[in-house]
Amino acid sequence: MAKVDITHTYVLHSFLMGDVEDPELYAAEPIHQWQQTEQGKWCMENAKDVTYHIKPNPHTYGHEITITGELSGKHATYYALKKT
Repeated sequence: MAKVDITHTYVLHSFLMGDVEDPELYAAEPIHQWQQTEQGKWCMENAKDVTYHIKPNPHTYGHEITITGELSGKHATYYALKKT
């Protein structure tokens, strides 16, 4: 019997940023700082397809940056338990 590895996409980290001219440039430093934390290091080692998304935030007229990644199996369980 083949083992099925189900993956789900999780929001690993998110933060808000004010109205800036180049959001990609200004998001680089907070993303890098998150990657140096214990949670960020774990996510970078265990999550697949880690990407960031920048979208406008209509409430603050700034930007919302969301880092997502795919986790499966024991990594998804561990992340879900540690996040709560």
